[in-house]
Amino acid sequence: MNEYTLALLLFGSAFLLLISGIPIWSGLAGIAVIFILFFSPHLLPTLPVVLYGSMDSFALLAIPLFILLSAPIAESNASKDLYETLHKWLHKIPGGLGIANMVGCGIFAALCGSSPATAAAIGGIGIPEMRRRGYSPALATGLIAHAGTFGILIPPSVTMILYGVATETSIGKCFIAGIIPGILLVVLSCLWVAIIFFYHRLVPAKEGAVYYIENIRSDEPAEKFSWTERFLSLIKILPFVLIIVGIMGSLYGGWATPSEAGGLGAVLSLVLVMTIYRVYHPRQLWRIFLKALNESSMILMIMAAALVFSWISSDLYATQALGELILKLPVGKWGIIFFINILLLVLGCFIPPAAAILMVAPLLLPIIQGLGFDPVWFAVIMTVNLEIGLVTPPVGLNLYVVKNIAPDIPMSSVLIGVMPFVLIDCLVIVMLCIWPSLALWLPNMMIG
Repeated sequence: MNEYTLALLLFGSAFLLLISGIPIWSGLAGIAVIFILFFSPHLLPTLPVVLYGSMDSFALLAIPLFILLSAPIAESNASKDLYETLHKWLHKIPGGLGIANMVGCGIFAALCGSSPATAAAIGGIGIPEMRRRGYSPALATGLIAHAGTFGILIPPSVTMILYGVATETSIGKCFIAGIIPGILLVVLSCLWVAIIFFYHRLVPAKEGAVYYIENIRSDEPAEKFSWTERFLSLIKILPFVLIIVGIMGSLYGGWATPSEAGGLGAVLSLVLVMTIYRVYHPRQLWRIFLKALNESSMILMIMAAALVFSWISSDLYATQALGELILKLPVGKWGIIFFINILLLVLGCFIPPAAAILMVAPLLLPIIQGLGFDPVWFAVIMTVNLEIGLVTPPVGLNLYVVKNIAPDIPMSSVLIGVMPFVLIDCLVIVMLCIWPSLALWLPNMMIG
């Protein structure tokens, strides 16, 4: 059996097993062990050594620490306070309620780092309020499903840590590279909401339209907030925002490693939640630690299995053969990048971002470097592609989160609502390809 057939068999069987619904770590580990038994049985005694050595990395400590940073925030009422604060500041802007939800998801994503958690936290408050204010079910749910995806791009992001560890790329640079594209994504999404608002101001929605914004009912008094109320609303959320600013500042300035910054942030987050929101009952603290433990264990088990899978792929020359085959395609380097983007979009539709990064990033990195592209730039490209997977079936975690929040809204309406935002994601990918400095300028300026 030649290496191309072996590569197709290895990656094809792994993909089929992963989309079957079994736990990701067991699928990757199972396929790796089967191929070791059939094609490289002499490697079996070294498997425990490789498994232990792959996980014996100080950089991996950042994963549970950043998850522990987000767990207390998700357990508290921080999302509610954040939403109310943004609404008080943005309610006079055209489409301000939708924009407040979008910006709220962006900020909460930086605090939480999880896309489904962001969609659930902000959507649980924002979707009912938007529907009450005349936003169509499609727009309200599509907006939240999309905005939740900011969690894997806006730093600090666990997926960026996974990419950095899997490809041996600077985690600090990957964090910083996501800032400008993340802001760009939020701005373009807010602009689209404003455009929808202005359009339906000029052209009233037709009966049966699924994508619209109606004006607030005339019998409902206009909301008014004094400047005192606005500034007082900042008191509760400002400390958490300062934690994120402090973490990113310490990384940019080179004062701390990601693990050190994550550890300090986790402690401060827990102290602030206990102080501001009175979350100090043993049962509440137990839920926080248990949630962090479960999520950390899941990600680290996936990572261990993915590293074993990468090891056997390399030993069987499957990775190298597939890379050489892609590089030989007569489509030029941008044609190869186009097909890689298509591959990532397809993978994102079936496999969660963490698993996709751990499985595919080590395979694609030699190809990207062989074409002369920066691995940090590709980290952002890959992340935006996987964001799209979070809002497209059949997996589409964020789709099911918002469907759970609003069970009366059909999934078809949610998909219609999210489609314009998927096009915005694609536009950002195109802009990153045309202007790579959108991702590279800031990390090169800050870290060099």
